[in-house]
Formats: sequence, C-alpha cells, structure tokens
Amino acid sequence: MLIRERIEQREREILSPLATLSINTRGRKRPEPKCSVRTEFQRDRDRIIHSKAFRRLKHKTQVFLAPEGDHFRTRLTHTLEVTQIARTIARGLNLNEDLTEAIALGHDLGHTPFGHSGEEVLKEIVPGGFKHNEQSLRVVDYLEGEGGLNLTQEVRDGILNHTGPKKPFTLEGQIVKIADRIAYINHDIDDAIRAGVLKKEDQPAELLSVLGKDHSRRINTMVTDIIKNSDGKREIKMSPPIEEATYKLREFLFDNVYKGSSAKAEEGKAKRMLKELYFFYLENPEALPLNIRKKIGEIPTEQLVCDYIAGMTDRYAISQYQIFFVPRGFSLMCIDG
Repeated sequence: MLIRERIEQREREILSPLATLSINTRGRKRPEPKCSVRTEFQRDRDRIIHSKAFRRLKHKTQVFLAPEGDHFRTRLTHTLEVTQIARTIARGLNLNEDLTEAIALGHDLGHTPFGHSGEEVLKEIVPGGFKHNEQSLRVVDYLEGEGGLNLTQEVRDGILNHTGPKKPFTLEGQIVKIADRIAYINHDIDDAIRAGVLKKEDQPAELLSVLGKDHSRRINTMVTDIIKNSDGKREIKMSPPIEEATYKLREFLFDNVYKGSSAKAEEGKAKRMLKELYFFYLENPEALPLNIRKKIGEIPTEQLVCDYIAGMTDRYAISQYQIFFVPRGFSLMCIDG
C-alpha cells in the first residue's frame, strides 16, 4: 500500500462523516497522475507554499503601510495566523486539516500592494472592477508557474469564496472564511495599539467582557465557541452572542482604525501611485517585463497591467514609481585632455 493510500485510509477511519476526504476530491481542471506520498490536498498546500505569489506576501501591507517596527503584521503573517486558527477549528471538529490549510495559505495570494487601499484603486480604474479573492483564484489558475497551479476544485472554491456573500461548498472552506475574520479583527487591534492609533482603554468594555480582555483570550473565545456550535452540523458558525460581539468589534475597528485614522494617513499617496503606474503601463506597454509583453494580443493589456500591479509588493511598487516618475539628478562624466 502506498503512503498516500495509507493516509487516505486513515482519513476514512478517523475524520468526521462531514469532512471532505481527499480521495473524494472533485478533481483538477487538468487531470494528473496521483502522488505516491501526498494526498491531493497536501499537494495543493505544497504548490501554494512554493509559489512566488506566496513569498511576495511578506512584503505586502496588512493595515499599516511600510511600518517601521518589526512586529506589525504583513499579508504573510496574517495568512499564517489565519491558517493556525483555521487548523485549530478543523481539528476540533475532526474535519480535513490538509484541505483547510491549503485554502488558508492561498486565500490572499491575489491581494494588492498597500492592502485594501490598493484593492480599492484597482476596483475603481480596471474595466470590470477588481476583487482580491477573484484575483487570488486567477493567480492559482493562470499566473503562477506554467499555466497555473492546477489546484483541486475544493481549494479553488475555498479561495474564491473566503470573502463575499457565497459560502464555500466544503466545511473546511467555511472554516477559513470565519478564521480570516477572527484573525484580522484581533491582530489589527493588536497592531493599532502598538502603533498608538488605539489605547487599550479605547476598546469597548462591553465587548471585551464577552470576548475577552486580550488578544489570546478573544481568539480562544471565538474558536471554542465555533467548535461548540458547529460540531456535527453542516454549517460553521458562532453562537448568537459571540457573533454579535464579534460583529460589533469589527465595526469598532472600521470606525476607529480602518477609516480616517492616522494608520490611513498615507493611503491617498499609495492610491495615486498605483493609479499613475496603471495608466503609465497602459500607455507604455514596452515598459512591462518581457514575459508579460509576450502576452499582449493574447490577453487584454488592461488585464496584463492589472495582474502585474496586483502582484507587486509595496516596495517594488514604490521602486517602479520612482523609476518612472521621480526625477533623477543629471550626471556628466568629464574626460580630461
């Protein structure tokens, strides 16, 4: 018996009847021979981790643009926190941790530089709009590797529907959807306090009395509540009191951190930068990298430019802007004689 087959057998014996078994995957767009060691969902996880888009997440903004401190979250550390929370819930519910992990690791691969401010400007200027979850799916379907990563339908669905009105069709995907919210609500409060945007005493006492007074206790409250209220059910959800308190804490963040706070002081500059880069590349497609220029005529230039900008890290976007828009001093080489 192959190692993969032993793992698949163990899934059948151990996991909940509601779990998504790797042997029952809906498959890939392009059929492939199976691995002798890894299950299909484990292969997806590994493909995501080894992708360039995943590595770039370490230099993309979560909330605070180009923070000076070493302890502020980036898009990569956010992804890792989502993954940890999601796996804890999946384990508590005896669902498929490998599938959960793959979705969580891939859910933000399409996020823009400069966080949601980058997403907002692309949504405004790109024909047809822009959504980071749809771009994440585009990354794994087309942009990474030679024609995409060819992931399973379960992982693709979880990535696409980790945000927005639709629910993923697997419970593991639903876990990632709620774990994403748990992660950013809690770590954004933590970062806001670290940055001086919030003080500890600014946090709503009535919500902390329900959820917990610090980062660790709040996550524990939310996670244990989800496990308790979702066990044996075909839906991942919180109890009404915890869900209401979580929603109100999210509203508090929007009002005090995400909108109009000092954390957002540089957003206008970031938006102008990406907007100017977008139209510059449209007017000067010869400035695009060769591998992208080769696709002109095959793919609309607007889409190529959107893909290129969405894939940039914060610092790369800044460097490109400096090259094309910031004057450089004139130098003259003098030759004696």
